[in-house]
Amino acid sequence: MNIYHSLDSFDKLENGVVTSGTFDGVHLGHQKILSRLIEISEQSGGESVVLTFWPHPRMVVSEDSQALQLLSTIDEKIEMFSKLGIHHLAIIPFTRAFSELSSDEFIQQILVDKIGTRKLVIGYDHRFGRNREGSFEFLQNNGSKFGFEVEEISRADIEHMAISSSRIRKSLVTGHIHEANELLGRPYTLAGTVVKGKQLGRTIGFPTANLHLHESYKLVPMNGVYIIHAVHNGNRYKGMLNIGVRPTLDGTMRTIEAHLFDFDQEIYGEDLQLELLHYQRPEQKFDGLDMLVKQINVDKENTLRYFS
Repeated sequence: MNIYHSLDSFDKLENGVVTSGTFDGVHLGHQKILSRLIEISEQSGGESVVLTFWPHPRMVVSEDSQALQLLSTIDEKIEMFSKLGIHHLAIIPFTRAFSELSSDEFIQQILVDKIGTRKLVIGYDHRFGRNREGSFEFLQNNGSKFGFEVEEISRADIEHMAISSSRIRKSLVTGHIHEANELLGRPYTLAGTVVKGKQLGRTIGFPTANLHLHESYKLVPMNGVYIIHAVHNGNRYKGMLNIGVRPTLDGTMRTIEAHLFDFDQEIYGEDLQLELLHYQRPEQKFDGLDMLVKQINVDKENTLRYFS
């Protein structure tokens, strides 16, 4: 997959089959659109192109941009697009000036002049241009003028799947990790660097890797204990994860701490990816460290039972 962080380096195509959007999560609904994009490009002898935007538009134009929590980082989206077999990924720098482009300007300057679009594939609710004024109807009425065809993935095709990024976010913050994973088509992941914590876990027989996320805007699911797979240097390990403030230890800062089974390496400063598989229980305060250790052992038994 060719990746462009600016359209300045994009060579105009003879037969571009294009879609655009933010694609947060690259969930099964998005994958429906991307699958059709690839199918059309193969049938027509064209090249598939995904236009996406970074930073996320709401980070630039929304008053509550600091509160925005996303399902995927830009690196995670790049990885997903590559796995799906997209030919070209153009990541357009999203600025306030760019947000002021009218739908006509976006079509002519980006889709036609820069990309060489011959067919545009969009979801039923897709909008573009200043104030989201561009619509499928606008494209239908004006596509011939610009020299390309438009195909809309219908409301029925998407809605029967009942998938949206907002629904997935709600599932994650309410502890419904199974539902989120089903809608994503894969486990939800958290990735970051392992940093030193208070190292209490090793004194009670459960050493943990304290994860500092690569990106602060990445949505962290509901506090509690999870069953996970952890990926380190290409190797996969079973384990447990606690997200929360550690109330038994009078903690105040939210932490992400993973205990990996059959793992005894020192990995401070190294990258770790966590795949969240199952939500076990909410975080709770216990009457002392002994009760906490007893519960962690129960959690481990449940985790091993899950994997068996």
